[in-house]
Amino acid sequence: MRSTGVLHVDSEIVVPFFDVDMLEIVWHGHYVKYLEVARCALLDKLQHNYLQMRASGYAWPVIDLQLRYIRGATFGQRIIVRADLVEWENRLKINYLISDAVTGERMTRGSSVQVAVEIATREMQLASPRVFVDAVQQALA
Repeated sequence: MRSTGVLHVDSEIVVPFFDVDMLEIVWHGHYVKYLEVARCALLDKLQHNYLQMRASGYAWPVIDLQLRYIRGATFGQRIIVRADLVEWENRLKINYLISDAVTGERMTRGSSVQVAVEIATREMQLASPRVFVDAVQQALA
């Protein structure tokens, strides 16, 4: 079982028609978009979203993405995407769980890893910038 984080958000998504194939099952690539919705909600909760990251002088590219499909989502289905903050001091690691909003059935799990890159120099940072660590600490307080 994947780690639950120190902070999490749950985002509800209703699977739209344009995300499904002719069998009304979500195409596998669209799950990355669902993770991004939850990741953005988590960053908003930290009050350090992508706009604030850029303003602080850092970009946070995804360097690793893992997905494990258990059961496909279908057109019109309500799903919950949970994003759990599990690491933040040296990199940003988020674990995800997608489940059916009605039954709670687990459908997909995954994780993403991002690292800070100083925008001015394009140098990858070996530790998360103090401004980001402070934002996490404040959200946890």
